[in-house]
Amino acid sequence: MKIVSLTILQLFADAQSLLLNQMDWKNLMRSGALDLNVLRCFLRDKNFCPSPYIEHRLYAPTGPRSGLPLNIHNPLTLYKGGFGKQRETVFIVHGFNGTATDKHLQFLRDAYLMRDFNVITVDWRPLTRYPCYLHSLINTRLTAQCTAQVYSFLTHYGATREKITCVGHSLGAHICGMISNHLTKKQYRIIGLDPARPLIERKKSNRFRLSIDDATVIQVLHTNAGFLGQEDNTGHLNYCINGGRVQPFCKGNPIRRSRCSHFLSICYLATATMKHTKFMGVPCPNGCVNLSGPKRLPVNGRINPFEFVSLLRDYKIGNDAPDDARGCICIDVPYAKHCPFTDA
Repeated sequence: MKIVSLTILQLFADAQSLLLNQMDWKNLMRSGALDLNVLRCFLRDKNFCPSPYIEHRLYAPTGPRSGLPLNIHNPLTLYKGGFGKQRETVFIVHGFNGTATDKHLQFLRDAYLMRDFNVITVDWRPLTRYPCYLHSLINTRLTAQCTAQVYSFLTHYGATREKITCVGHSLGAHICGMISNHLTKKQYRIIGLDPARPLIERKKSNRFRLSIDDATVIQVLHTNAGFLGQEDNTGHLNYCINGGRVQPFCKGNPIRRSRCSHFLSICYLATATMKHTKFMGVPCPNGCVNLSGPKRLPVNGRINPFEFVSLLRDYKIGNDAPDDARGCICIDVPYAKHCPFTDA
């Protein structure tokens, strides 16, 4: 594998000369994700697709259990993989230092398969290895471009735009948004799972991050807002889960609690998808708030208790949510015990 060597100054210039606030530095340094030794990292600044560093693997209810790598130059891979153009299709994109075979992402993949979806996992692990966060940020561009190529491959062979969803976790959420940069017509649906915050929120151009113009329907699940996940409500429908900042089920030091909270966004979506679950919630137009104790819904002391109860209602998340739903909703979600949090 060729190592591309860049100076620190060159790297920061390509990352748009971003200025970090104190919280960004704290999160990056403590997590070890600031790649000051660039010789350890891998950058693909030449956008050639298909890329040998990105695998798109097709899973289908009637296809091989282990899935099948897609080859855009060979339509037979769609047939052999069991792809059904009449089914809904979901792309699943992992985040920084992840892989498509992480346990929680397998749980999400299997949840969609149980719903009779075609599932395409986007594995860009060689381009997003620890501790190379800055390089990963730049490599999202190539990943988005090559995934857009696969998206076009599917629509050329009969898949319909309205039946395709891109689900991305962390940096993967921004890759989902960037895919639309390479399409003649933007995507229909994107689900962002705690979109990554460091070096992105309020610093990167909308062209290189998930923004509200990237799809007709955008849903964002916040589980670690203000830390590893962004605070901005960049979706048409935004959910603050259990307050949206630190999940009450996560233990340990602040960094571990943030990582756990960040990854639980995957678990919550998988559980809701598998079980068609509804969750109690209330509108929270001011966004995600800091909560402590057993209460995980925002309770304003000025609101009459009876008025608050009248605001409570059941909400669905993920592909079960209505396409025309709008706003920011605070929902109470129980721990997804069957979806393990890992340090991978």
